[in-house]
Amino acid sequence: MENGEITVIGGGLAGTEAAWQAAQRGVHVKLYEMRPRRMTPAHTTDKLAELVCSNSLGSDQVDRAPGLLKQELRMLGSLMMECATAASVPAGGALAVDRDVFADLIGDRITSHPNIELVREEATRIPTGVTVIASGPLTSDALAANIASFTGAGQLYFWDAIAPIVALDSIDFSVAFRASRYGKHGDGTITAPGEHLGEGDYINCPMSHDEYNAFIDALVTAEMAQLRDFEISHDSFFEGCLPVEVMARRGRDALAFGPMRPVGIKDPRTGRRPYAVVQLRQDNIAGSLYNMVGFQTNLKYPEQDRVLRMIPGLEHAEFVRHGHMHRNTFINSPLLLDATLRYSAQKTGNNPAAPAHESLFFAGQVMGVEGYVGNAATGLLAGVNAAALIRNEPLVELPATTMLGALCYYISHADPVGFQPMKANFGILPALENPPKDKRQRSALYAQRAIRDMEACIAAAPVLRIPTAEIREPTVL
Repeated sequence: MENGEITVIGGGLAGTEAAWQAAQRGVHVKLYEMRPRRMTPAHTTDKLAELVCSNSLGSDQVDRAPGLLKQELRMLGSLMMECATAASVPAGGALAVDRDVFADLIGDRITSHPNIELVREEATRIPTGVTVIASGPLTSDALAANIASFTGAGQLYFWDAIAPIVALDSIDFSVAFRASRYGKHGDGTITAPGEHLGEGDYINCPMSHDEYNAFIDALVTAEMAQLRDFEISHDSFFEGCLPVEVMARRGRDALAFGPMRPVGIKDPRTGRRPYAVVQLRQDNIAGSLYNMVGFQTNLKYPEQDRVLRMIPGLEHAEFVRHGHMHRNTFINSPLLLDATLRYSAQKTGNNPAAPAHESLFFAGQVMGVEGYVGNAATGLLAGVNAAALIRNEPLVELPATTMLGALCYYISHADPVGFQPMKANFGILPALENPPKDKRQRSALYAQRAIRDMEACIAAAPVLRIPTAEIREPTVL
């Protein structure tokens, strides 16, 4: 192509991964990030790849869907995975990070790369030339309106929620205790009997049946913050990230069988399983901050102080960040994108009002994938394919038998009516031949097939085979 430069819009997980992958392949990248000139309702800093919700990237076990996706990203030389590993904190079988260290590591890699130019300005329109839009769920109003106008397909959105973060030294450990479910740790070791206190990757706040009922009564009657500026009800939430108060209204035991389920946990004071338990996961490497697992909320801040301090062990909790909600914007990708994540001329050809732009890619949650790892993964593929387009190489469509390939196939082939964001899960993979009845055995076979097919794809596609440590000089065309 004539212009050997890629524009990436958005400095989140998808955007930084896309910029890094393209730059590693010798292409000059202009990476636009509007913060701090224009902040979002959820971000608190100007850091690239700031994690605004949980600090967990999900399971790191390869026979779980999020773990399989992480393994594929490691095979593809993901920047996010490299930095997440370096910034990891204890989280059982999950991969969780110190969010500040993680963002700093990615920021340093991006700003020091000779092929990346970081531009701290708001992009309000889709530019010409090779472009990756990875503006995220908090896309600015101006750019969201331009995308909707450009595609002629309108835009969609849902509400997302953030969980509170608690200061460690404000937790009462005469009640709360450290333990992992079934005594399992992230390194595979198991806590010995009688050694729950002081051991394990989570802090647990146990509840009796009476304490749980009193908490639920307070939770379902607490006052929620208003969702301003948009005509939407409090029932219009993404099912994968329900506010805890909304979940509680669906049934008195919904939390006891959901984020407060006590399975695998014994209270060291009684030696018995509590009726319910609130878990807190380490949020920074120093171990001074913990976030409330599964406790996304849109209660007003004074109501959070009142209700959440009813949890045993959190009576004097210091909330260094309250929970809150924000709007997530995403496009109707099945109408607009193909499985390479490129804006599809074939699809938009059915809409005469939609202009051609065959050098335009989308990545991340703005196109309808859910979760940190899914966002970065689609950013990786969009960056690879944008570089391939610049270098006149074939675009890569990953096998649908891989987790990343299945995600890309889903967002490009799902029913556009009622389209909602999708996270990594085995249900989107093609069925196995003669699948075993045992779920774990099926998962292991899915993972084996995905890794085998990803290895074959990497071997067959030269553009995928760029060593992570190698920095290619800019392409001269």
